[in-house]
Amino acid sequence: QLHLVESGGGLVQPGGSLRLSCAASGFTFDYYAIGWFRQAPGKEREGVSCITYTTGSTNYEDSVKGRFTISRDSANNMVYLQMNSLKPEDTGVYYCACFRSTSSYCLMEDPFTFWGQGTQVTVSS
Repeated sequence: QLHLVESGGGLVQPGGSLRLSCAASGFTFDYYAIGWFRQAPGKEREGVSCITYTTGSTNYEDSVKGRFTISRDSANNMVYLQMNSLKPEDTGVYYCACFRSTSSYCLMEDPFTFWGQGTQVTVSS
């Protein structure tokens, strides 16, 4: 079975940093696109960032550009989301998702098929 497991969430003050991790079990990320999404209370889920595992091409939602960095670790079959300069509006449940793709780029609107259970990120003083 394919599983995605997120970790690294928590409570952080505004301006702080967190690094989220996404681990895959039952498969390798090769030839997949991996994305991070978030859902704030009372709001729809939105795409935050994505990366194509083979080429490393990345894409970011406008509000996180310059603050968040998505990266991959091929040796450990992991994807990370480094979040800096966090704001209260970054609060939400963050999900890792992926789908098999041979494209050289990714979009948050792509058909992400497999989803993790999510990790809570709370930015508050």
